[in-house]
Amino acid sequence: METLSPFSFFFRFSYTLTVPDENRSTEHPPRIVRLIGVYDADGSLRGEVAYWVGARLGRRHCSLCDVTHGAFTEKREWRNCRESLPVPFDTYHRDDQPESIRWATGDRAPVVVAETDSDLVTLLTGDEIAIARGDPERFAELIEDAVRSRGLEWQI
Repeated sequence: METLSPFSFFFRFSYTLTVPDENRSTEHPPRIVRLIGVYDADGSLRGEVAYWVGARLGRRHCSLCDVTHGAFTEKREWRNCRESLPVPFDTYHRDDQPESIRWATGDRAPVVVAETDSDLVTLLTGDEIAIARGDPERFAELIEDAVRSRGLEWQI
């Protein structure tokens, strides 16, 4: 720990009170305009079939797929959950995600990203999505917890 003389303490203290931090926004916290999920699977017909077979054989796993899809189709519970979110939730596959998302996540999947009015923010990694154990309602709770912990707000 650094020891400060009375003068340096006063100088630092008064500096932080009188000089605004240029990196600190005086406006509202970032507002989420949409959520983006990226599946750990490719979106081509070949990629979809390869994932489906691999998942049935226990060789492939995508925690986001577990939340949104059953064996063949999108879960009704997920559709209801997605419709109740305050912003749109768009999904992509590894091979069709926008480059901005790929760059922001370090090309990791599965992942959930918040697009805010100022930036892209990773909300949930694959391990964090897995905590939902395929339950869309639990998944929505995890998203809400991540939004709060990162100091974000929903766009209203």
